[in-house]
Amino acid sequence: MSALLASCAGEGPRPYEQYGYQRPQAPASRPVMQPPVAQYPGGHSQASPSRGYSSGGLAGTYTNYPAVRGFIQDMVRKHGFSESYLNGLFSRANRLDSVIRLESPEPSQGPSKPGSWTRYRNKFLTAQHIENGANFWLENADVLRKASASYGVDQEYIVAIIGVETYFGRNFGKTNIFDSLTTLSFDTHRRSQFFMSELESFLLMAREEDFDPREPEGSWAGAMGYGQFMPSSFRRLAIDFNHDGKRNLWHPHDAIGSVAHYFSKSGWHYNGQVARPSNGERNADGVIELSAYEGNEYWRIFPNFKVIKRYNNSNKYAMAVHQLAQAIKQRVASSGALMRASSAR
Repeated sequence: MSALLASCAGEGPRPYEQYGYQRPQAPASRPVMQPPVAQYPGGHSQASPSRGYSSGGLAGTYTNYPAVRGFIQDMVRKHGFSESYLNGLFSRANRLDSVIRLESPEPSQGPSKPGSWTRYRNKFLTAQHIENGANFWLENADVLRKASASYGVDQEYIVAIIGVETYFGRNFGKTNIFDSLTTLSFDTHRRSQFFMSELESFLLMAREEDFDPREPEGSWAGAMGYGQFMPSSFRRLAIDFNHDGKRNLWHPHDAIGSVAHYFSKSGWHYNGQVARPSNGERNADGVIELSAYEGNEYWRIFPNFKVIKRYNNSNKYAMAVHQLAQAIKQRVASSGALMRASSAR
């Protein structure tokens, strides 16, 4: 679901060495909040349903694509879309060669180099990432407390997901979502069925949330907002957490609530273990191996680790989220800023 986002290099604390701070007590209750149907922030409730996309036939880049014509017919039959509207919309679609290259990379030559985990970790576990994560936590402290209490998800992991996905909102992606999903659906092969399903969800999302499908921008793979939700995840799990009538994942408050909701629905255990060094165990069940420069690392993982992998099915990703979460929490706890902020209110 995420792209690798590099940040400034620097000497930061070693987050896996010290986890010796107190976690907050588990909330007494976990009220269930259901995601309402709301408008996309750029939407206009009085806009014409066609938004100027109307054509008697398919034109442009995808004129001679039978698969696109078939997809349009399916959307008309299954979901009641206007064929004229979809013809006009897909007539403006652009095939993105950069997306094709990213989805179909050249196969690597020779054996993999050791240290893949170290290289991956160094993209996220930097002094700047940790500092920016602590600042994001302090700026959104009340919302994070509310999300944690509502869904039973530890605050530091909500913050860390947003940090790994978009560098705390500094990198949402600049690719047109409709163009990327159209390209991935009809100009690539490896995961075309998956992306076609996401394109279907995206068009339904645009209709439900009342926005122009050519407006949103995000990652080359179609992920959006602070938490980089794919369209199907948006439709199932996005939350109007600030109650302004919109599910806006480009707003930190809605994103925080939506990430917490995602984790809750995936089975997160509040205050539960995520991972710890394996203490010499290597081939046992529940132990993973990560390739590091100074000898491989072995970690025993717990159910919450697997919940993080529901977001992105990668051991390196889940471990980066875990270690960034611990490092950010350690930075916030050591500063005492949350305690000072609470006493000032």
